[in-house]
Amino acid sequence: QVQVVESGGGLVQAGGSLRLSCAASGRTFSRYAVGWFRQAPGKERESVAAISWSGGNTHYADSVKGRFTISRDNAKNSVYLQMNSLKPEDTAVYYCAAAISNSGSYYWFSYEYHYWGQGTQVTVSS
Repeated sequence: QVQVVESGGGLVQAGGSLRLSCAASGRTFSRYAVGWFRQAPGKERESVAAISWSGGNTHYADSVKGRFTISRDNAKNSVYLQMNSLKPEDTAVYYCAAAISNSGSYYWFSYEYHYWGQGTQVTVSS
């Protein structure tokens, strides 16, 4: 199995940027599709962005499209979420999740992922 750990969260003003990292250990990360999710207080966990094992396919929630970019560096066993033009409504705990993939597609729903990190807090002030 693989273990994933998120980092890079913090406090930022509206309009600012953050880059989240998801570092994997335990198995060859290059065969895993990865997704970023977030959960705000009192709300359900939602999908934010997803990437296939090769990095060739990505998908974004409408709320972050054009502002967030997911990418990966399999040589470094890492996936990133570049977040620009942050808004107060982006405030949440952000989670990285991984699932082994035998196709070139990504996974979008939380039930499709087997390995989860502990999350990193992102707070955007107005």
